Amino acid sequence: QVQLVESGGGLVQPGGSLRLSCAASGITFSIYTMSWYRQAPGKERELVASITSGGTTNYADSLNTRFSISRDNAKNTVYLQMNSLKPEDTAVYYCNGARLRSIWGQGTQVTVSS
Repeated sequence: QVQLVESGGGLVQPGGSLRLSCAASGITFSIYTMSWYRQAPGKERELVASITSGGTTNYADSLNTRFSISRDNAKNTVYLQMNSLKPEDTAVYYCNGARLRSIWGQGTQVTVSS
C-alpha cells in the first residue's frame, strides 16, 4: 500500500522548534523527489521545501534560513527541521512524493502561538 505518514506537528511557542517526519511505504523512496507543503487557513497550499533523489534541496523564499529538509533513504523518511518558528508558520504541513506520480500524506497541524 502506497502511503506517506507525517508526524511531529503540534503546538509550539514563537521562537521554538519542531521536526516533522514523513515515513513512506509502498514506493521506492530513494528515487522520489520529496517535498513539504503547507496550507494555512484561507490560503492556498504552498511549497515549503523539496529534496531530490540526489539530495539537492530547494526552499521557498525566506524559509531556507529557518527550515531545513533532509532525507534518510535507509529509513524511507524525509524530515523538516523548523527553527525560530513564527505565528505565520501556523498551517497544516503536508508531505509529497513525486516521481511519475504525485503522492500526498494526510497532513500534520503545526500551531505557533503563545
